[in-house]
Amino acid sequence: MPTPNTDPPLAPALNWHADALRRQLATLWPGLAVEVVAQTGSTNTDLLARARGHDGSSACLRVAEHQSAGRGRQGKAWQSAAGASLTFSLAVPLAPANWSGLSLAVGLALAEVLDPADPFAPGQRPRLVLKWPNDLLLRDRADAPAGQPAQQGHPLGRKLGGILIETVAAGARRVAVIGIGLNLLPRPTNALPASDSALSWGHASLHELLPGLDAPQALALVAPALLRALQAFERSGFAPLQAGYAARDALAGQAVSTTLVDLPQGVADGVDSDGTLWLRYRDANGLPQRRALISGEVSVRAASAAPPAKPPPC
Repeated sequence: MPTPNTDPPLAPALNWHADALRRQLATLWPGLAVEVVAQTGSTNTDLLARARGHDGSSACLRVAEHQSAGRGRQGKAWQSAAGASLTFSLAVPLAPANWSGLSLAVGLALAEVLDPADPFAPGQRPRLVLKWPNDLLLRDRADAPAGQPAQQGHPLGRKLGGILIETVAAGARRVAVIGIGLNLLPRPTNALPASDSALSWGHASLHELLPGLDAPQALALVAPALLRALQAFERSGFAPLQAGYAARDALAGQAVSTTLVDLPQGVADGVDSDGTLWLRYRDANGLPQRRALISGEVSVRAASAAPPAKPPPC
């Protein structure tokens, strides 16, 4: 019989100031628990299992420095490197009138707090943009120094982060588990070759936007914004955010390909008040048509991109 593993769990390598963060977040969401672990399989899986065993009344933010079985959208696997990324999940009971557009609302909240618009620069082009329905892309600087080599990636932007949202019934409530993965550091020189499918959109890091930011600081920055966004979404849905999303919509006006057999390609035509993506295309008779695409039923990528990248861990 094998000897049981009695080794104590690893302690986190970083100081996350968890107690201070919990007190700060409790002013927005009373009773919210904050947990930090050195490693786990998946923070989303952890919180989903916990929600299924309870009445759904409690809320929890769970951070892992390393995830060995992180999951992205449509079941794609992802492994996070300790210290190089921020990976966490937030489980909260929600009861919006309409759940549509939640991943877009979360993405917009992250983009606006990490790359806020300058009120004194009308028409400013944001660097952090959103690829429907769950990816954050970083555009290269328009004022990059002459002669600086371009970062490898897609012209629409390089992959900085991703979102995975899952819901589960817990008693009379429904719990949303929102997983976030953000790249903090540049990709190491000894990483996999650039031809790897996981890098089809390139690699972007928060240090390009906010130099020197570490994972605990990034969490303290985004967590309050995320809670406020969830509360606003529960009250009013996605409609009030439609214009804000449009300003950061990476796909608008772009030729895209889809996983739909009867609509393999088209031109992205923005999102509506429910967060549904619309595509323009021509039918077999050459007549212009417009069709809605619902998140969860289809994958979309810019037509000139390589196969879709794996979403960051959740």
